[in-house]
Amino acid sequence: MSEPGVLVERRERVVVLQLNRPDQLNALSPELMDELLAALRTADADPTVGAVVIAGHERAFVAGADIKGMRDRPLHDVLTAPASRFWMRLAEIEVPMVAAVSGWAFGGGCELALACDLVVASEGASFSQAEIKVGILPGGGGTQRLARTVGKHRAMELVLTGCAVTAAEAQAMGFVNRVVGVDEWRDAAIDLATQIAAGPPLAVRLAKRAVLAAEDGPLGVGMLAERKLMELAFASEDRVEGMTAFIERRAPRWSGR
Repeated sequence: MSEPGVLVERRERVVVLQLNRPDQLNALSPELMDELLAALRTADADPTVGAVVIAGHERAFVAGADIKGMRDRPLHDVLTAPASRFWMRLAEIEVPMVAAVSGWAFGGGCELALACDLVVASEGASFSQAEIKVGILPGGGGTQRLARTVGKHRAMELVLTGCAVTAAEAQAMGFVNRVVGVDEWRDAAIDLATQIAAGPPLAVRLAKRAVLAAEDGPLGVGMLAERKLMELAFASEDRVEGMTAFIERRAPRWSGR
């Protein structure tokens, strides 16, 4: 029996999903994408989970798509395969996701990091939308998320040349939150996820949705979405608990309601 492509570890309110194809540098095969999405959906449906960490290995977060599997695939397979819907389904996950990146995050790996809500990277990590070098272009949101994150001109350079950038360069561009030592990237990502998971569960998910609304339209539309989401949070029991705890100078006891 083959080993699972995704190893699941629980750290109190944090779920760590360890990609487990080290011999293939965690290349995103359809099977790996199915396993990852299933694990994310399970975590997302669990009210006791406050955040998820998606981690690679020291040498590679994800080195790209499975090129050997893609080379001989006909167009109709690309259009109809369940994996083609992976990226849209990934965008439906409501629990905050933190990418823990070491080594290469190329092609689909860069897109997976961009699809997460926060990125913690080893100082030895590198990022690249390298699809142009094999005759295609990003198809998992890379062009869209890069343009929204780093701006048109930088996105054009990364997409049209397929060049790689270091973790420090990616942080300067705005799509890496924290750069840490080569032995610290996984623990640092878990620490950040733990900090998020300690917050009020409902408000955290609503706040994620509000920030993402900024990508979907003009400021007025985003402001309206933010206001509606804030009102939902204001109607929660956790809002009363949080404010009461603040007044009483004690730690809040969140219920997720």
